[in-house]
Amino acid sequence: MADKNTGLFAGLAVVPTHPRWSELTARPSQLYTRSDDIRSPFARDYTRILHSMAYRRLKHKTQVFYNIDNDHICTRMEHVSHVESVSSTIAGCLGLNTELTKAVAMGHDLGHAPFGHQGETILTKLCNKYISPEMKFWHEKNGLRFVDCVELLADNYNNCKNLDLTYAVRDGIISHCGEVDENGLRPREELIALEEEFTRPGQFQPATWEGCVVKISDKIAYIGRDIEDAVQLGFLDEDARNTLRKMAQENDHNAINTTVIMHNLIIDICQNSTPEKGICLSERYLAQLDTIKRFNYEKIYKNPRFDAFNRYAELVLSELFGTLYALYDGRHTFEALNSARRYYPMLAGSFEKWLSRYCETGTVPEGELKEEAFRCENRKIYGSLETPEVYAQAIIDFIAGMTDRFAVKLFNELITY
Repeated sequence: MADKNTGLFAGLAVVPTHPRWSELTARPSQLYTRSDDIRSPFARDYTRILHSMAYRRLKHKTQVFYNIDNDHICTRMEHVSHVESVSSTIAGCLGLNTELTKAVAMGHDLGHAPFGHQGETILTKLCNKYISPEMKFWHEKNGLRFVDCVELLADNYNNCKNLDLTYAVRDGIISHCGEVDENGLRPREELIALEEEFTRPGQFQPATWEGCVVKISDKIAYIGRDIEDAVQLGFLDEDARNTLRKMAQENDHNAINTTVIMHNLIIDICQNSTPEKGICLSERYLAQLDTIKRFNYEKIYKNPRFDAFNRYAELVLSELFGTLYALYDGRHTFEALNSARRYYPMLAGSFEKWLSRYCETGTVPEGELKEEAFRCENRKIYGSLETPEVYAQAIIDFIAGMTDRFAVKLFNELITY
């Protein structure tokens, strides 16, 4: 196993001696500084993500199972913590930069919509119909959009500005797709324009070894915990549990639960990864991981018990979108939203406030909304709401940021007279 103090990858870690340190730590805009700050650029990214509203909302977003009132079912935030734990353990063992690894892990799922992957499917349909037939909503790219354009944090003077994370962390977020079956992950050489050149999930490998570690850790984390939740909720019958037990014990007769499986996979990566082979599992553990993933898709993710949830999620998100979209009236949209507050005070009111932060200040009406607009010194991504497509994107962003709980609350407002 690699030495924990040096590690086989110590010379490749993204630290100040790295040949591309300045490029990997570059930010879209200059952050305000503090003379007594003791954090590295990546540690600062970690805390900026930690304090963001998008991160806080992960605690009420579905991971796989919509069960917001069950405290023991994994939420998106808990999944993120698992990925951070797995990836930082591997990175520390290999000698990589654990601060960068933890920052990427912390931010990797900020782009997830409410209702898990079903939310992505629904938002893709809406994007196709109202923005572009070719547009697809995928959480990795939406994560980049959120950290670049949507999430705001107050500076020393309480003015809200964009997160402006480092290139390495932003890259790790958009390139973390764990759905592709692959082994021997190695960072790509070119530092591309992330927003422009990424057009599909998993198109490019991360630009850093640390990003590669997060990518493989994501798969280990979700496969293990999803099984645990499925067992607790009764999704697996006796035959399925027996099949799972055999798969789990294929390489270790003591593997009786998912914790042991995850431990074995972590150790195997630490023992087998080298700069020459990349971040990898041995052939036998890779085969086990792929077998368990196929089992999860067959017995869990495609389980008919999700059918009612999927229809409900589509009803909720589609109705929220449709209600707001019907209020579009060009530069007079704020007036239409204000009028709708008599019927939908939470939905129209919260969306008004959302728009005020991202529209040109001249578009925002006087009063509290104008004050909010002036306090936000961020990219005005919706301009003056010139087109229905821009307005539709604003609704997509608004919905994508919601928790399951908030989406349901707003939907209930629509059906309460």
